[in-house]
Amino acid sequence: MAELERLVDTDGAEVVGTLSQRLEVINPRTFIGKGKVAEVATTAKALNADIVVFDDELTPTQQSNLEKEIHGVKIIDRTALILDIFALHATSREGRLQVRLAQNQYLLPRLRGMWAHLAANRMGGGVGSRFGEGESQLEVDRRMVRKRIDRIKSDLKKVQEERETQRKSRLASSVFKVALAGYTNAGKSSLLSALTGADVLIYDKLFATLDSTTRKLALPEGRELTITDTVGFIQKLPTTLVEAFKSTLDEISNADLVLHVVDATSHQRDAHMQAVQGILEQIGAHSIPQLLVFNKCDLLDADERSVLQGRFPQGLLLSAKDKTGFESLLAGIEQIANAQSTLLNVLIPFSEGALVQMAHERCTILSERFLPEGTELQIQVPKALVPKFESYMLAGL
Repeated sequence: MAELERLVDTDGAEVVGTLSQRLEVINPRTFIGKGKVAEVATTAKALNADIVVFDDELTPTQQSNLEKEIHGVKIIDRTALILDIFALHATSREGRLQVRLAQNQYLLPRLRGMWAHLAANRMGGGVGSRFGEGESQLEVDRRMVRKRIDRIKSDLKKVQEERETQRKSRLASSVFKVALAGYTNAGKSSLLSALTGADVLIYDKLFATLDSTTRKLALPEGRELTITDTVGFIQKLPTTLVEAFKSTLDEISNADLVLHVVDATSHQRDAHMQAVQGILEQIGAHSIPQLLVFNKCDLLDADERSVLQGRFPQGLLLSAKDKTGFESLLAGIEQIANAQSTLLNVLIPFSEGALVQMAHERCTILSERFLPEGTELQIQVPKALVPKFESYMLAGL
């Protein structure tokens, strides 16, 4: 419920009251029990509420029935709230298209409930015939929404083809790819900015970042890699959003390493971690090597940091704000990058200077000597680049 309040605040509304109910079985007609519906109606009226937000997805019928029984307020569910927040924060053309696609996919099955609600509010003997007109209008609206979905998908496909071209270029270059994944507001954008000096939006709001941002990062030993910030995850992330943001989430599933960034100060830390792992499984990224990164550790005292490290001995404790703990993070990235490489000893003629430059930019240089015949290198080479160096390999490594 605290998270739902934060979502409402992010969407620009003020929470004036909360109600909850424990149910063994969801009411198929109104989601909550009949008595609770009456309590919600009374409370909403007493508090002059404009909107009632449910923390689960309502069926079209449930939403329609609730609006009929709770007069004078708008009924929305968690999915509609998150879609509205995404619409507020989408800045790029791709982001806006992704949100519009998800909104229309959410709207389509709810059209019938909307028309039934209108028909139910009409009075007089002509209700049946007028509802027939509503059914005709319903079909018109359905066709319009389907056409809109098809048009958005077509526009999105063009934008995604451009993104795919950029992604294939990065794959062809054999540059090691790191993706930041984590719960919304865990500090992924702050970490990207602190590591690379990237000018990215840093805002203490849920879903401040929707569009993926990729920047270059040079490891201490010289190798360059790319690091990509992605949309934040959340519990019960609507499936329509997972589908609509597929191209953005592909930045994670195509990565060589995932940095799972966690807000170390959150009281819901464990639940957030489980939610992120669930979505990584959903998009097929759970088998990619991961580094668990606890951010905002500058806000923990020494005892809290000790307890956290004890619970998660493989976790890296750092602060993007203070830029502390970065040495261990970069060392961890380098270790995993090297594990996915092949160790070679090569002698490259001076005439092949471009290959030596490639070694410096895309490989890890362990040693370098200048001999009369050329440059001798001992290097960790990404597997995709091994063929480029094979003809210059020396025996005896």
